[in-house]
Amino acid sequence: MRIPVTPPTLVEVLTGYDGRGLPDLLLRNIGPAPEGKYRHWDTLRRVTPPEGLRPEEWWAAIKFARSQGRRRIPLLDKAGRAFSYCTPDPVLELLHEIDRNASGPIAANESITNPQTRDRYVQSSLIEEAITSSQLEGAATTRDVAKEMIRTGRTPVDRSERMILNNYRAIKLVSQFKERSLTPELLYELHEIITDGTLEEDKEQHHLRTPGDGIAVYDDRDNTLLHQPPDASELPGRIQAICDFANQDESDVFLHPVIKAITLHFWLAYDHPFVDGNGRTARALFYWSMLRQGFWLFEFVSISRIIRGAPAKYSRSFLYTETDENDLTYFILNQLGIIKRSIDELHNYLQVKAQEVQQTERLLRSSVTLNHRQLALLGHALRHPGMRYSFESHRMSQGIAYQTARTDLLDLVEKGVLIQAKYGKTFVFRAPDDIDSRLRRLA
Repeated sequence: MRIPVTPPTLVEVLTGYDGRGLPDLLLRNIGPAPEGKYRHWDTLRRVTPPEGLRPEEWWAAIKFARSQGRRRIPLLDKAGRAFSYCTPDPVLELLHEIDRNASGPIAANESITNPQTRDRYVQSSLIEEAITSSQLEGAATTRDVAKEMIRTGRTPVDRSERMILNNYRAIKLVSQFKERSLTPELLYELHEIITDGTLEEDKEQHHLRTPGDGIAVYDDRDNTLLHQPPDASELPGRIQAICDFANQDESDVFLHPVIKAITLHFWLAYDHPFVDGNGRTARALFYWSMLRQGFWLFEFVSISRIIRGAPAKYSRSFLYTETDENDLTYFILNQLGIIKRSIDELHNYLQVKAQEVQQTERLLRSSVTLNHRQLALLGHALRHPGMRYSFESHRMSQGIAYQTARTDLLDLVEKGVLIQAKYGKTFVFRAPDDIDSRLRRLA
């Protein structure tokens, strides 16, 4: 990957400026994101500037606008300079979309509020995030094989499968521990789970890197050095600073919760405290922060799948931040776009599934092989995969004789849309996870 050209600073552009027209340059109503795009100098220098301005002057006006609303965060670079960000219109617009669609008492699809189907979607999302987050770090197992391993509980057969299973366990831990404050010990526990059985030496597990480890970030394709993390001697203090920032609920300056979660993601990736597993730990930390701050929908979305679709943009947002005076806005915008796409895709998926259910119900109603009692039960089962029924529950629901209830349920077993089992002395009938496709075949 090519390293972006380092932009000229505002001071560098204005140094030696003769002063004529300087107020006009800085007050030309040029905002921080012209045309709604928060461009880095590496891109902006190739774009035609407004009439009467050289590219460097246009850049100076943009930098001046960005400096007006800049906010510092506690993260410092290797030279002790603070990272900061600003909130141009594209950031505010994306934050509004995420606030509206991912937190609070919003109208949600029944599939993720219904207790019987909610767990199924959470499980599916956890598996998807575990797979794609691990694939970003080099895991080579296919999605189908990885899903089969997790769902059947079989032992991983290689390092790739172990990475995926570890990541699945770590994300489940994040969901369980979202009420807990972040401590170095919790972070180490998360990393230990993520790297269990995947490191060359077990002693590296959950231990901070040392000066002798020589850890840096390189491009896998051409071995270009992309990032040299801070000195290992600073890591204990930096880890504590991450925890302090993560647990801070109030400050003098409001920090949007989503920006806070994104900052934690960047912060851990920047410090790169471990020998391996930093990217997976950073993304898990992002999920912990989002869930802890009330963005409940993030039990159902996978950001890593979107990142995997455009890994160069993800990496470039890190580089833009580091090369432009620690301007975290580039990374924030990239992550906000990923989050929005993840939420949009979830809603689209749920809408498609809801339409499939409605279509199946219409087909069932036209069926001449089912009576009205069976149709009522299957309509309920369609919206509650995994639900269990019995002769007695069906009898009570429909107000019918025991023998009629027995005939109804056994007929549905024979037709292949319910699964019969026996618990103790009682027969139960379960709606399988793929009941929608079974019902379509029956209809």
